[in-house]
Amino acid sequence: MKFNYSSLYSKIIEKYGSQYSFAKAIGLSEKLIALKLNGKIGWEQKEIAKAIEILEINSSEIPRYFFNYGVQKN
Repeated sequence: MKFNYSSLYSKIIEKYGSQYSFAKAIGLSEKLIALKLNGKIGWEQKEIAKAIEILEINSSEIPRYFFNYGVQKN
């Protein structure tokens, strides 16, 4: 199952201007953020919780950013 993080990426750019600035704020490397946004590795619960906090995401919007199913490519 693959998730689409394009909305999350847009929110990161809106709030922090770059993946690098967001990575610094959340305490992860920019490379790790890129891997997560590209669906290569998953988000841990504590990372999701921290991202929700620093990006000021309302609880009703969490599925839009973290659980949005992407289209599978065959």
